[in-house]
Amino acid sequence: MPRSQEDISKNMSKIRSKDTSIELLLRKALWHKGYRYRKNYTALPGSPDIVLTKYKIAVFCDSEFFHGKDWEILKLRLKKGKNSDYWIKKIERNRSRDWENDKKLLYLGYTVIHFWGSDINKHLDECIATIEEAVWDCRINNFP
Repeated sequence: MPRSQEDISKNMSKIRSKDTSIELLLRKALWHKGYRYRKNYTALPGSPDIVLTKYKIAVFCDSEFFHGKDWEILKLRLKKGKNSDYWIKKIERNRSRDWENDKKLLYLGYTVIHFWGSDINKHLDECIATIEEAVWDCRINNFP
């Protein structure tokens, strides 16, 4: 059943760029593990969702749609839908901007980690373990 423009608009208005459910889930788990962080840190390129400044780790919690998970498959699906040119350009630009910000962060000496929303929801412990590995690497490499 096709959705009306009103339904689509209502749905899109509820999509947030900060404090999404996946961010909150990951942040809460990190907090309980004793990690302190900055959220949506605008001093860095791309305003990472979570930044462990002490260890120079930037974490992004990416939604599958807006950041183009399995892009080639998603792109084919979008071509069949409404307003396909808009969505394809938007998501390609998001992917390009993500890549540019990653390069800038790496140049600044940050470890950059991206998690898909579904991975955070289904495999939170593995996401935390990945961050802890990066913290451990930082501690080892910066040991006097």
